[in-house]
Amino acid sequence: MADIKNPDLAAGGRERIAWAAREMPVLRQLSERLGRERPLAGLHISGCLHITTETANLALALQAAGAEVVLCASNPLSTQDDVAAALAGDHGIPVFAIRGESTETYYGHINAALDHRPVITLDDGADLVSEIHKRRRDLIDTMLGGTEETTTGVIRLRAMAAEGALSYPVIAVNDAQTKHLFDNRYGTGQSTLDGLIRATNILLAGKTFVVCGYGWCGRGIAMRAKGHGAHVIVTEVEPLRALEAAMDGFRVLPLREAAAIADFIVTATGDKHVVDRTHFERMKDGCVLANSGHFNVEINIPALEALAVERRRPRASVEEFLLADGRRLCLLAEGRLVNLAAAEGHPSAVMDMSFANQLLAVVHLAQHGRELAAQVHPVPAEIDREVARLKLAAMGIDIDNLTGEQRDYLSSWQEGT
Repeated sequence: MADIKNPDLAAGGRERIAWAAREMPVLRQLSERLGRERPLAGLHISGCLHITTETANLALALQAAGAEVVLCASNPLSTQDDVAAALAGDHGIPVFAIRGESTETYYGHINAALDHRPVITLDDGADLVSEIHKRRRDLIDTMLGGTEETTTGVIRLRAMAAEGALSYPVIAVNDAQTKHLFDNRYGTGQSTLDGLIRATNILLAGKTFVVCGYGWCGRGIAMRAKGHGAHVIVTEVEPLRALEAAMDGFRVLPLREAAAIADFIVTATGDKHVVDRTHFERMKDGCVLANSGHFNVEINIPALEALAVERRRPRASVEEFLLADGRRLCLLAEGRLVNLAAAEGHPSAVMDMSFANQLLAVVHLAQHGRELAAQVHPVPAEIDREVARLKLAAMGIDIDNLTGEQRDYLSSWQEGT
């Protein structure tokens, strides 16, 4: 059983899944190894993830390891319908995801994935965990644990844990070094710029480009925008990150000042109403607004709608808001993740590491979930190191090893000047 747009799209999805696999050698190696060992045999696993070619390869690796997998979408605009068709039709993996689905359908699909009665959940935004704790508490007693892929989800889960509301262990895959140092920085950086360019076809060189937030995603976006020749401004609320942005060579301003001179404003904060009415009122004609944070709340869209006297769609992923004073502000991809809603998401090569972490974290939960407290846990260091080692090997890169003398020196306090 599945709920997808069109089963006839499977052939195209099949080809694109195979194309992505070529750039995912770590996941492929792990899939081959776990396919022999079958550590997930018979386990019910539900994933609420972006239904993309990269996620398809993760699902196939979980299936090879013995899991019974069901998927739903973690964003209404990120589903690649041909991929959903290929997973359901070629591999028998139930997928509940249709690009452009309504909010009602979206939550219906989440509950369809939970009807699978998973013992392990995979989240990108914590929607499965949240739904289980709010309305599907009958599932909690049999849960071994969950994994979380993105910064926003980890924030939500840590809030639950702080309140004592989290009832089973979750591994914060997002915080693995082989995830956030690469996926968040290089993946978000490239895919966000890809989404902006596909949506608008506006030259970035010479434009004033504002990045809201200088976490790992914001760093990547700022770096890539600078590489395109844009004049990059960073806005922040954290003094250390603002200082780092300044030392990295970016201009740092309050958003109220930056909004008045911006050609592009991109949010990557994980917070709500970062771009608000006071900013809309100062923006110049033609300013382009986009979001690369997980939820579509970083730009206050209701406030923008209230200011508009007219709305139109000049391009597929662009909505233009005409204000009473004649200024036009352009919102991309309905304020949702622009890199997935207007492009194809992160390149496969960085998702290779992220999803290798997901796969190994699931195996870890299958083996040790009952021993873990109901908290947010880091990815075990040995998993992080294994992913890095496999990625280096796949890239044909050798590194040095410590000698015995060097190891002894690093573990001793007695030797000095």
